[in-house]
This record gives sequence, structure tokens and C-alpha cells, in this order.
Amino acid sequence: MTKIELKHISKTIHKNEVLHDISFMMESGKIYGFQGVNGSGKTMLMRIIIGLIHPTNGSVEINGKVLGRELEFPESIGFLLENPAFLDRYSGYSNLKLLAEIQNNISDAEIKEVLSLVGLNEEASKKKYRKYSLGMKQRLGIAAAIMENPDIIILDEPTNALDTAGVKLVKGILQKQKERGALCILSCHDLPVLESLSDEIIKLEEGKIIEHISLSKAGGGTEF
Repeated sequence: MTKIELKHISKTIHKNEVLHDISFMMESGKIYGFQGVNGSGKTMLMRIIIGLIHPTNGSVEINGKVLGRELEFPESIGFLLENPAFLDRYSGYSNLKLLAEIQNNISDAEIKEVLSLVGLNEEASKKKYRKYSLGMKQRLGIAAAIMENPDIIILDEPTNALDTAGVKLVKGILQKQKERGALCILSCHDLPVLESLSDEIIKLEEGKIIEHISLSKAGGGTEF
């Protein structure tokens, strides 16, 4: 069981407060949707939860441990942020193989399986990353985020550059990750997609939470 608690998170950059007093809790087996226009604070909040950026004030606790103090990074996390750092001269498969060797807990067969899962067939997986379309790059980024079955999955705009079939594929992947007990966080400009996937939606505007809704799949919703 994974729990993430955000306590009064604020972030100031060059005297500009980009996040203001953000507090809420998340737990395993749920999908949390971050909604808001560009610049609302979604990506910054994700980076803070990942541990890539420290908040100016407040704290992130993962299973009771304070990130950046008792825990440098979440112990089991996969994420996709804008412009993932893959190597142009490597194939899609080789890029994932390189990442997998850091932890050394997944096999070659499992790498091939996750590539197939995101819609990158054998031919595509052997192609150099520099020859990938935007949609293929997005699929590879999603594969990297989920390939080790992490406890926490964070996807920033995972449906960008994907066609209808690709969006459907991502929805299916996230649903399966939720069912196995992962804590999933995503942002998406496509509100119907976000609403169809999320158990809770956190709406941000100018760095503040303006709405936090629990969505009932049976209809209706509850505002916190």
C-alpha cells in the first residue's frame, strides 16, 4: 500500500509563486487526474512529487517518509515528463535496455513485451530513436514509465501526439496499472479522457487548487 501526502506545498521561482499551499492525499489503486491550463502548476507539482525539484515550503511524504529528507526519491516510481531523455543513436529497445540495467530487475523478454504493449512492434523497436515520430516517442516514454511495474506512475500529458487508437491503448494500460494496485497520476488536456480514467480530479489554476472532486464511476461526484 502506497500513500502520498502533500502538506502545504508552495514553490517560488524568481519571486513568482508558481504553487501555493497545496495539500491533499493519494493512495494505491487509484488514478488521480491533474487538470489545468499550461502554467497552472501541474507539471511543477509532478516534478516535486517525483523529487526532481524541492518545494520552497511544505513537504511530500511517501509512506510517512519526507521526500528530500528521509527519502531522496520515491523507491518505486516510473514517470513520463515532457521531452524524455532518450538517446537518438539507440533503438527504442536499446534505450529501454539501458534503463533496465540500472535496476537490473526485468528481462529482455519483459522489455519486448512492454514495447508490444504500447504498440511498438519488433520493427519499430529496432528503429533508431531519432527516426521516431512524436507518437512513437510518446509510446516509448510510456513503456519506460511502466516497464518495471512501479508502485507510483506519473504521466504528464501521455496522450499528446497519439491518434484515437493510441489514446484507447493508453487508457487500457492505465486501467490495468490501477487494477494491479499502482498509484497513478496523470495530466491531460482532453477533459473527457481525464474524467473517464480518474478516480479523483485536482483542478489547478495559477498554482492553487480550485477544485478537488472524487468521481463516482456509477455517476455523480463528490467535491472535497
